[in-house]
Amino acid sequence: MKYESIADGIFLSRPNRFIAHVIVNGKEEICHVKNTGRCRELLVPGARLILEYHPNAAKTGRKTCYDVIGVYKEHAGSRDETLLINMDSQAPNQAAWEWIQSERFHALLPKGIKATQICREVSYGHSRFDLAFYLENRPAFMEVKGVTLERHGIASFPDAPTQRGIKHLDALAKASQKGLACYLLLVIQMKGITGFTPNMETHPEFGYALLRARNAGVTLLAYDCLVEKSSMDIHNPVPITLPSCCP
Repeated sequence: MKYESIADGIFLSRPNRFIAHVIVNGKEEICHVKNTGRCRELLVPGARLILEYHPNAAKTGRKTCYDVIGVYKEHAGSRDETLLINMDSQAPNQAAWEWIQSERFHALLPKGIKATQICREVSYGHSRFDLAFYLENRPAFMEVKGVTLERHGIASFPDAPTQRGIKHLDALAKASQKGLACYLLLVIQMKGITGFTPNMETHPEFGYALLRARNAGVTLLAYDCLVEKSSMDIHNPVPITLPSCCP
């Protein structure tokens, strides 16, 4: 997935979930934050940001000209060791949409089978999944979660408690037990990652829900991304470590 117009900025503050004060071309601007998560380890004063610029903002009724879509995370306070993280919460779904239509996803499937009739935002029972498609005559669902939390090369999710995430996992587990092909795709919005683990410190229940889903037949996938200032594409698989058992 690609962005049309890109600018650089310096983060100042985030008065609420939706906006940030950013220095752009020497001027303080109010920017829309395309991620309502906490992102406390990313949005720190002085952090270098990547912004999407909307030159026709006024004509289209936008309140701001800029969206915050990426950040350079500094390691150990050193600008010589930085990690470019895409933090646009809409990017993982678009990247996943492109990915499941590619040979990279089809290579995971039995020979000759491809995903067809791909749809977005499809309801099933009391849940709504990000993607739905068919594998030959078998219905399939995929839920997509974007991952921006990183600690020492290990990616984690969530960065805040998510009952909605647990609901999605339990719904996938039930659908899988009824014979549907079900996937959870963890889109890690950065490179340089050696593994994924659920954030048991923040929300252990999500980790246990992952384990239940896997045991019910849901295919768990974690992939890192090639992240550039103006693009993000799903790249390589990352090993997943789950809790050994549920309480």
